Amino acid sequence: MADGGRVKHVSPSSSPSPGRKKAQQSPASKTRYSVNAPGHCFRKVTLTKPTFCHHCSDFIWGIVGFVCEVCNFMSHEKCIKHIRTVCSCMAPTQVRGPVAHCFGPAGLKKRFCCVCRKHLEGSSALRCEVCELHVHSDCAPFSISDCRFCHKDGGQDIDTYQHHWREGNVSSGARCEVCRRTCSSSDVLAGMRCEWCGVTAHASCYIIISPECSLGRLQNMILHPSCVRICSRNFSKMHCYRISENSQHGEMDTLDDVDTQSTVTAKETQSSGSPDTGKQMLKVFDGDDAAKRNQFRLVAIPRIIKNEEVVEAALRALYIPDEPQDYELQSYGQQGLFTDDIINRNGTPDNKTVFKDSASESWLLRAKPRESEVLKVYAGWQKVGVNHVSVTAGKSTTVDSVIKEVLSLLGKQKENPENFNLVEVLMSSKQVQRQVLNGQELLLDKVQEIRKISLRQMNQTRYYIEERRNGVVQVNLLLGGLPTQLDKEEYTHLLSEHLAIKSHLVTMTHVYAGQGAVVLQISCFSEAERIYMLAKDISISAKPLCSLVIPEITQSKLPKGSCPLLVFVNPKSGGLKGREILYSFRKLLNPHQVFELSSGGPLPGLHTFRDVPRFRILVCGGDGTVGWVLGVLESIRHKIACPEPAISIVPLGTGNDLARVLRWGAGYSGEDPYNILISVDEAEEVHMDRWTILFDAQEMTEDGKENGFLEPPKIVQMNNYFGLGIDAELSLDFHHAREEEPDKFNSRFHNKGVYVKVGLQKLSHTRNLHKDIRLQVDKQDIELPSIEGLIFLNIPSWGSGADLWGSDSDSRFGRPRIDDGMLEVVGVTGVVHMGQVQSGLRSGIRIAQGSYIRITMTKPIPVQADGEPWIQSPGQIIISAAGPKVCMLRKAKTKQKKQSGSLKEVRSDSPAPSDGGH
Repeated sequence: MADGGRVKHVSPSSSPSPGRKKAQQSPASKTRYSVNAPGHCFRKVTLTKPTFCHHCSDFIWGIVGFVCEVCNFMSHEKCIKHIRTVCSCMAPTQVRGPVAHCFGPAGLKKRFCCVCRKHLEGSSALRCEVCELHVHSDCAPFSISDCRFCHKDGGQDIDTYQHHWREGNVSSGARCEVCRRTCSSSDVLAGMRCEWCGVTAHASCYIIISPECSLGRLQNMILHPSCVRICSRNFSKMHCYRISENSQHGEMDTLDDVDTQSTVTAKETQSSGSPDTGKQMLKVFDGDDAAKRNQFRLVAIPRIIKNEEVVEAALRALYIPDEPQDYELQSYGQQGLFTDDIINRNGTPDNKTVFKDSASESWLLRAKPRESEVLKVYAGWQKVGVNHVSVTAGKSTTVDSVIKEVLSLLGKQKENPENFNLVEVLMSSKQVQRQVLNGQELLLDKVQEIRKISLRQMNQTRYYIEERRNGVVQVNLLLGGLPTQLDKEEYTHLLSEHLAIKSHLVTMTHVYAGQGAVVLQISCFSEAERIYMLAKDISISAKPLCSLVIPEITQSKLPKGSCPLLVFVNPKSGGLKGREILYSFRKLLNPHQVFELSSGGPLPGLHTFRDVPRFRILVCGGDGTVGWVLGVLESIRHKIACPEPAISIVPLGTGNDLARVLRWGAGYSGEDPYNILISVDEAEEVHMDRWTILFDAQEMTEDGKENGFLEPPKIVQMNNYFGLGIDAELSLDFHHAREEEPDKFNSRFHNKGVYVKVGLQKLSHTRNLHKDIRLQVDKQDIELPSIEGLIFLNIPSWGSGADLWGSDSDSRFGRPRIDDGMLEVVGVTGVVHMGQVQSGLRSGIRIAQGSYIRITMTKPIPVQADGEPWIQSPGQIIISAAGPKVCMLRKAKTKQKKQSGSLKEVRSDSPAPSDGGH
């Protein structure tokens, strides 16, 4: 271990450090150090402000430290020989199997960049939507494709049971699984954490931990990656995980097209350009593609410097770990001179000097022509480690000859080389691209062409030898937004007309007529991509289509006893807290089990889980969102293997009455997402009644007799309560106010304030509701008192937690329950009465209990079902039980034990408790 971290002395250099710690020595007097194992290039610096060691995270006492010139890793002198954290330039060599990231805008929490190790500040910060990678926008192109394996892609067979380690940004108080000491830091990027099970450790301790990952405390709730399959060759990870590509993501898609700044700070950039500093700024392009896009790195160099040292500084800025003597700089647009001469101090350059005051500031970094290349070829069938063999490719070396040599080196001489392919894989952070190479292709020409296009691209390119497989292409697309209640032939004709689908490549496997959606199974990648993109730009009957890539869950590979959690998040609920919750649950679980309701509603998630024999559902949203999920579940219950999944709630709405009754709280206010999942796992199952309301609008004569139909009957499902009169009128006015200015309705406090304002405006209004309706409960006529509102309760909570029925015992009625098959009928006399009920001073007027309600209205009256209001025309309203009861999850009364140890640490950017609920 000591040998791997040995410090050796290297020749002096005056190249500037990209780190934030600046030396006070003259350029020529600096001494660099390198650590053998991780690939860092350390240089001793004089510290001018408080600094912490990135290895032990302790304060560096004194004025001397060691900083890596590439990734800004700062260390004590005593720690430098123990460092095992790999430098950013060497990180690609540690990737077992490349998986691209899904970058989105960062949260508000303090984080460190995983590439340059500096603070993330401002709007330029990004984070992966699937793993805990945080980077600056200009560092994103240099991050590696080491996201989590969340599914098997096509014929890929990767061992997903190993820990997936990520350095830094560990939650406060996390403890090392090995030594039990604190391994988190708020000052530096320190500590290691498994993205799946959450176990944390020091960088020097985690290598002792067994590589096998059990997925931790949430293992029974996580959809195991080994049972999820998706063919995604032509689709980005954003498409595979159904992550909304909003305007923010659109800006991120242009990351590679903008000028990429160097790791020097703005202050350093300004001072570096000053004549007094003796430095100059160079724009360095890493190839023809970067020059064409004007994508450069800024490199600050002293005006007195060897050319080879300039090349070395450029390589560091591009995170390329190669030797500088293999590269050269060419003035942009012309050939440069490349010598080891030094510009002398009095400004009179030697004849062969390149860098002087009048020299070009734009340069192309090129690899010097080589007679041969040493390539690392990885075995595509290896499930563990990053084992590879090295082969030398000369001018006449073909792909076929490399395959033969690699098979020999791997001990497979007896295998037929024709059964293997050499695959070129570009491990870009945003998308992993695979290309099977032609057997007669000259490999040296191929490599040199890549180097000419982009040196960084060559650094991110890896070669695999894989067995040839006649894999079956099977891409599943769900198309929504179609007209409802059509048969399979009509949907086929409709899609053929608008999308020109090729019947020999496309099969319609599922039809959800009630939802206006179909599922297509496509056996050609290009056809799948064409349909996917075309559907997003097409509208049918003035309604835009929704197109989603759907994964396949192999039921036979689900772990024994597994009960995965299907998560639905309404990002528009709860003052826009939905996005942070969405992000948190994608981190804690498999992103294939987390669905955004704004993309296709609940159907894509329920269809994905259709073959899972046992699962639960977590709905993050208001009571209306819960009703939406229950409604879709009811309509396709006969098509899924688990017809009665239990449902839990994260309350993001305004009232959240159902969540209150089931003990999930009055509203989400920043609770730890990890603890929410633990509560869901420990919750008890209860049953709840659902009700069907039939609205049959009819013409009414003056004596209240029916005289023809006004409109077709309307059917609505009700879970919480149904109201007529003043209650619905207030809901309707609130609904209109929210439609006019939706941006203002982003907190529960403001929403309730608007309710109060609307209520005050109704104080002087009088309505004799009892004269305009007739009520029949269980076929018995009920005489109504003088009331302005009539409310039918299924749950003992109304209007944001008020007890409208009351707790007093009454021999006429039974005690209300959510599963008793009865509705409670309650009246209110006006706005004042409603306010008193909200304040707990009074309860409503108890009128009846029953399981079958008939209401006759003689005039238009405002009504609301579960908070959705409208004006109902005169006619009949019938309320009856809606089939079987639904299974809900009620939070256990026992308080959660305080989680201790790194295994229990939360691993997400969830909002702090002080951020939410207001």
